This record gives sequence, C-alpha cells and structure tokens, in this order.
Amino acid sequence: MVERIPMSQSGYQQLKKELERLEKVERPDVVKAIETARAHGDLKENAEYHAAKERQSMIEGRIMELKDKLGRAEVIDCTKVTTQRAVFGTVITLMDMKTDEEITYQLLGPEEADVKSGSISVLAPLGRSILGKAVGDEIVAKTPGGVREFEVIEIQAGTFC
Repeated sequence: MVERIPMSQSGYQQLKKELERLEKVERPDVVKAIETARAHGDLKENAEYHAAKERQSMIEGRIMELKDKLGRAEVIDCTKVTTQRAVFGTVITLMDMKTDEEITYQLLGPEEADVKSGSISVLAPLGRSILGKAVGDEIVAKTPGGVREFEVIEIQAGTFC
C-alpha cells in the first residue's frame, strides 16, 4: 500500500512550482553547462564538467523525489477541518506545563513544516502526540530536548492552507 503524504493545497502548489522550475529551467541550464564544459577538452581534469554533472545529478534526484511526493500527496483543505480536535491544518495553542509558556503551531505535512514560522509536521513526535487532542487535554511528548508536557488551550482553523 502506498503511504500518503498529507499536505495543504498551498504546499502542493509550491512543490508543483518547484518541479516545473527544475524541469523547465534548471535541467536545460545544467545540460548547457555540461556541453560548454565538454567543449573545453579533457574531461578527467575538467572541474567545470564534474561540477555540472554533480549539479545535474542533484537536480534529477530532486525531480524524482518531487514526482514521488506529488504522486502520493493527500491534499487536505484546511478551511474545512473540524476545530473540535487537533487535526491536520488546525492551529493549536499549547501551554508548556513546566514553564507556563504558550506555544502556537499549525499542524501541516512534512514538506510544509517549519518550526521557525510556527508550523510542525503531523509526522513529527510532537505533531503525532497532538493529533486527536481536544481543548483541555494534556500531552506528553518525547522531543529531542527530552520529555515535555503540554496542555491544549485552544484549537483554531488553519491560516496557511
């Protein structure tokens, strides 16, 4: 069975845009760079040629990765999810039980998650422990910094979808 990758419509569009740029701009550019470097003669000691071939390999790898992710994408409309429980796309405000600090995250897919901008992956340890929780529920999450305890204090509709 194919493992689906949850993502918002916006995240899906960003990946499609990156794939299109790689296929229509980056790929042809690197092919031209390889042709130019090849014209300089001996390929064994041609640093330009080797750098261009390495770049081509990276581009082709990313193209394959993006096609795989887009093919397995499960696009979820964040504006139509319930706010009764923490689900993909919702914005969750947590209270750190140790420090009484409030933290707000939006639950998104692994391709869209960016802790610095306030989103975490539903597949990350904290994201997994939040899924399905309601306001007032307590969460114990194993994070890279150790075990942390939180309480869900608010669930809102997603803002980044």
